[in-house]
Amino acid sequence: QVQLVESGGGLVQPGGALRLSCTTSGTIFSFYAMAWYRQAPGKQRELVAGITSGGITNYADSVKGRFTISRDNAKNAVNLQMNSLKPEDTAVYYCNAKHTISRLREYWGQGTQVTVSS
Repeated sequence: QVQLVESGGGLVQPGGALRLSCTTSGTIFSFYAMAWYRQAPGKQRELVAGITSGGITNYADSVKGRFTISRDNAKNAVNLQMNSLKPEDTAVYYCNAKHTISRLREYWGQGTQVTVSS
């Protein structure tokens, strides 16, 4: 049974930093591309950052230079380091895993709240 569990969300001031982590179980981790999405109230879910099984990354333009996605294969985990946070980064952040070949194998975490406010 596949499970994704996020942690690290919270309340920070503008300019602050948070590190999100997503641990996985029940998968052959190296077969999956990993990603972070976010969704603010009343808005569409958007891709924040992704990383392939080979370590190739991509980022939304709005977070380039501020966020860094990485994967820790020893821990079957993916992380998102978020620096220089802005109020517009406020959203629920979701971890996503998608099998590189069998695209029907896609899983989501429960989400973790990130709030950037003074």
